Amino acid sequence: MPIQYHDQVNLLKDILSDHQSECCGTVAECEQLERVIKSLMVNGNTNQQAKTLLEDIYSYSQAGKNSTALDQHIESHQQQLSQWIQDIDTYS
Repeated sequence: MPIQYHDQVNLLKDILSDHQSECCGTVAECEQLERVIKSLMVNGNTNQQAKTLLEDIYSYSQAGKNSTALDQHIESHQQQLSQWIQDIDTYS
């Protein structure tokens, strides 16, 4: 059973918040971000501004998943992570 829109948004925000606060993460978390974003992108409740934000986060997760230094990747995106978390609150 797929999770609801609100739960998907919360999951996205939780993973990004963990990355932002802990400055570390896993490839599995990046893959989870990608799955949630794909689902949100096809959801009719997702507006165009949110889709642009999701595309940015998707690029971040892909780069992180393929990075040989994931923790450094996360650390170098601290400012974006903070902004994305704030933006998610305005779009959800």
